Amino acid sequence: MSAPDHGPADEFAVPASSGRATMSVPVLTAMVVGTMVGAGVYSLPASFASSTGVAGAAIAWAIAGGGMLALAFVFQRLAIARPDLDSGIFAYAQAGFGDYIGFFSAFGYWVSACVANVTYWVLVSSTLGSVAPVFGDGDTFAALLLGTAGIWLFHFIIQKGVTRATVINGIATVAKMVPLAIFAVIIMSGAFSWETFTDNLWAEDGSLGSLSDQVRSTMLVTVFVFIGIEGASVYSRWARKREDVGKATVWGFLSVLAIFVAVTMLSYGVLPREDLAAMRQPSVAGVLEEAVGAWGAWVIGIGLLISVLGAYLAWCLLAVESLYMTARHGDAPAVLSHLNKNRVPFRALLVTSLVTQLFLVVAFFAESAFDFSLELTSALAILPYLLTAGFGLKIALNGGKVATAVAASSVATVYAIYLVYAMGLKYALLALIIYAPASLVYVWSRKQRGRKIFTPAEAVVCVLASIGAIAGVWALASGTIAL
Repeated sequence: MSAPDHGPADEFAVPASSGRATMSVPVLTAMVVGTMVGAGVYSLPASFASSTGVAGAAIAWAIAGGGMLALAFVFQRLAIARPDLDSGIFAYAQAGFGDYIGFFSAFGYWVSACVANVTYWVLVSSTLGSVAPVFGDGDTFAALLLGTAGIWLFHFIIQKGVTRATVINGIATVAKMVPLAIFAVIIMSGAFSWETFTDNLWAEDGSLGSLSDQVRSTMLVTVFVFIGIEGASVYSRWARKREDVGKATVWGFLSVLAIFVAVTMLSYGVLPREDLAAMRQPSVAGVLEEAVGAWGAWVIGIGLLISVLGAYLAWCLLAVESLYMTARHGDAPAVLSHLNKNRVPFRALLVTSLVTQLFLVVAFFAESAFDFSLELTSALAILPYLLTAGFGLKIALNGGKVATAVAASSVATVYAIYLVYAMGLKYALLALIIYAPASLVYVWSRKQRGRKIFTPAEAVVCVLASIGAIAGVWALASGTIAL
């Protein structure tokens, strides 16, 4: 890197002109909406239809919506109860469960953001593949080259200054809503059929299992599309008022939930479930094309490209901020906290881009590049959410036991535990393969600063994670699980 090394600093620019405390509620809300409304929303019709019918989808959204709303309330309460904790999801886990667990939370969140960025390029290539077959379903060599070019183009944009990136994100957040609004209006104004909708009420395909199995199989999809709910919390140190973080989280979540439910349910009224399930991604384009013709697919395709632009920038910012703050707190190598002349943590950005590139290559060899990256993203994000919910419950029980706070944090914790069950053995082992080696980075960082490495309890966690990672490697090598 040619950028000068300014050493660790207290902050990096958002925006650079005024230093700190510059983000208003609308800006913070845009960060939440911008990170949640990305590529995932465009995949919902086929993703849900391949797992369940209308009834299962309604139950799945009720569980996911209720659980994530409870988690949003946890973020809201923690922003006010612990204003001393910056960077949200990492700081909460560290304060609640110690340095090593906090590092695991930060690392898992950071890697999940890197893998999430892979899904954007896969879906962009799949979209282009409908008119340029060389890109296939986002799993061809041309798609790999396109994703690689995109990763490094955005790397250099962000390196020039975070201020510009957040401005683009705000514009893209507004622009990406237009195609989704067009989709909803067109489907509701004539393309929606109650007869088709009721025919899709139950998924009668025996291979999908019982209703509870069908609901469980949708959970990683719902987690994926809701990742980003913590967007305002990660940037909490930039909020004008701490209570603004909670407001932005809840308002952003409710807005996005309405969009996700509408896109899913309206699609069931256009085509039989089997036809929806067979659609290539982005399946929203296929649904709108069925309703109005080819121009509908073009509208969604353009909307997806705009969505990816904003969401990719937002996720890069979140990932870099997470890694940067982990380094500043002393649980990742200090070199990652250095800033360039634009006050961007350029080394944290470089590592983020390199890891994203690595997972793009891994996804290229998976059976389904999109499904693999989506489900792995969700599996990696579950632990940070579980730890945040657990910390919220701990604070609620020790802080006067306010009934609403205890209820919200309890629901969020139970929901996160259910997600661990829902991810299944395959993704639990894959997550451990990624989590366990990160302990080496933690040990390096602690030694670098002359700190005690593990407490006895943390040593036990490290051993268990390592055993799980070894089991995961064996399962991959033996063919018990496959990418």
